[in-house]
Order: sequence, then structure tokens, then C-alpha cells
Amino acid sequence: MGKGSDIFNTIILGAGAAGMMCAAHAGGRVLLIDQARAVGEKIRISGGGRCNFTNMYAGPENYISQNPHFVKSALSRYTQWDFIDLVARHGIAYHEKTLGQLFCDGSAKQIINMLVEEMGAAVVRLRTTVSAVEHTGDGFTVTLDTGEVLRSNNFVVACGGKSIPKMGASGLGYQIARQFGLPITPTRPALVPLTFGDMFKPLAGVALDARVSCGGVSFDEAVLFTHRGLSGPAILQISSYWREGMPITLNLWPAGDLLDRLRDQRQKSGRRDISTNLAEWLPKRLVAYLADLHGWKGNLADHGDVTLTDIVQAVTAWELHPGGTEGYRTAEVTLGGVDTNALSSKTMQAKNVPGLYFIGEVVDVTGWLGGYNFQWAWSSGWAAGMAIAARE
Repeated sequence: MGKGSDIFNTIILGAGAAGMMCAAHAGGRVLLIDQARAVGEKIRISGGGRCNFTNMYAGPENYISQNPHFVKSALSRYTQWDFIDLVARHGIAYHEKTLGQLFCDGSAKQIINMLVEEMGAAVVRLRTTVSAVEHTGDGFTVTLDTGEVLRSNNFVVACGGKSIPKMGASGLGYQIARQFGLPITPTRPALVPLTFGDMFKPLAGVALDARVSCGGVSFDEAVLFTHRGLSGPAILQISSYWREGMPITLNLWPAGDLLDRLRDQRQKSGRRDISTNLAEWLPKRLVAYLADLHGWKGNLADHGDVTLTDIVQAVTAWELHPGGTEGYRTAEVTLGGVDTNALSSKTMQAKNVPGLYFIGEVVDVTGWLGGYNFQWAWSSGWAAGMAIAARE
């Protein structure tokens, strides 16, 4: 990464996944600005340090936006297979963990190093941020917190949302959007644990595969009980759809054959109590909790089909009312953002301000858990970068 003057073709605010991808394709005289100590900090910590860099099944249906069609252009022109090919060309070994989620065999730093190499001569300024941006007719005047004043033909906002503030996340991207007249759809934490007070303290640490449903959407993945409430992949997924006051439903036995199993056990070992039988299929602490909650007592042989049906209902349709979420502190992404109606889906450029682009998480596009948000970063960053390069 070389040195440059105070005049650039493109200044990119944010040296994360989307910003670096944009820099790799935007042509010459590119400057990336980030307040972090190093580029790609969210990449570095992602996936337990191995970076879930994309998903083999990524498609428009895996994204939440007020305009669900917006993602189609970028995702179809730069696909997961394009990024996988890039990873392979750089000799980075990877594997599928589950459900199409691709991780580095080694370290997330390999993805960062790959992007740095792809950026070529782009200039990077770290521990720096933008204090003011002005549109000057044919370009932008950018004032840094150091007092320096830079000029560029294009300005790209790639600084993410509000999630994980300890890593420097802020609402700066939204402020810049509003300054230039772009509306913001309401933002909220997403891919975040749900809180229930101390309701599940006795179950802290218990995990199992389950189906979690809310508002007509369901996810079948692991659920983890915590001191504060519920976490795990299925809960993080459903949190993007949950809103205050809405219930969620836990199906702790989504296989659907629990009633048949209980009937069978009643014939084979009816003298054992209900909890002992259930504990063959569900975690013992969870069974004890449910038995206490519902007053399940006695041997299976003492109960008819009506009671067994009630037990199955309690296990497979457990309705719960979250008190809230753990907030941006632990949220993996921010739901909402720059209104997609104000942007070109092909170039990510603001419709009312030539040369102004918004990419990645700052836009009202939120992917599911499992590499989808990284793919949106790659696709939207590529789309903006290619559009900028074409204007040079």
C-alpha cells in the first residue's frame, strides 16, 4: 500500500470487508480511512477467528430489507462462487462447517491479507476518521479529525452500522446519509441473543437443536440457554424477525414423533416416571425444568393419551415472550440503514448525489447468520468499485 497526495479519485470511509473489496476494484488513487488499529478488524474476529467468509447457498431470499429485490443485482453479478474462486486463487484452504457455511482452515487473517493484496497501491489511513464531508460540484471535500482537508471525485461510505461499539461502531454512516438527504430506515440490533431476565438461570449452559419460530419464520439450529436468556444460532437468526411484544415459539423436538415415542415407552417401560423417559431424548436439566413448570409427575403408565398430548404440546410449542435483546453490544449486525430506494441497486450510488456510494452493513440489507453478510459486503463492494472504475 503506497503513499498518496491529498487528491484522490476515491475516498472510502471504512476499511472493513465492503470497503476493502471496493478498494480492490475501484481503480487507482484510492484512500481508505478507518478509526481502527488495523484493516479488517471484524473479519479478524469473525467465525471464531476463522472467518465464515460466505455461504454456498447465498441468494436474495437470505436477506432482510424493506426492498427485498434490491440485493438481486449485486448478488447475481458477484456471487459466492466468484469470491470462493478468489479465495482459491490465493491458495487459502477452506471447509464447509454446516448449512453451506464456508470457513478458513487456518485463520481469518488469510482473508484480510488476500484483500490487502487485492487492493494493491491503495493508501490506508488508520486511527483516523472523517469529521466533515462536502459535495463540491464535481467531487468531495473531506475533512479528517486531524484537520487535514482532502479532495476526491468519489466518496464511499463503508463504515458499517452500530453493532459491536467496542470495535468502534457508530452511527457516522447514517449521519452522512442524512446530511445528503438520504432517508434511513429504522435501525435495531440483529443476530443478537434474546433476554428473559433470570428466567433461564437454572438452565444456563444447556444446549440442544430446536426449531424457533416467530412471525411465520422458522429456523432449525442450536439453541443455548444462558444466564440472561436465549442464544445460539437459531435464536440469533430469529432475532432479526422478532419485534417487541411478539412471542417466539420453541419446538424442542422438531422431529415430530414425540407422541409416538412416549406411547411406545408407556408400553415398554411404563413404570418409569415421565421425566426419566423424556430425559432419554432431551437434556436432563431441561426436562427437570419443564416438569417443575408444568407439574409433570408419576409414571408414564399412569397417564393416558390426553396427558401425553399435553406434554408433547408443551415440548413442541413452548411460547415465550422475550423481554428484549442484548443490544448492539453483542449484535453481529445492524438491521435497517440507508434506504435502498435512494440507491442504485446496480452501482450502490446515491441517486441524488453523483459520486456518493453506500455499501455493506450501512445499507438497509441484513443477511442471515452463516456468511451471508460477508457475501453482501463482497457483492456490494464489488458493484461500487466496478462502477467507480468505469467512471475513471
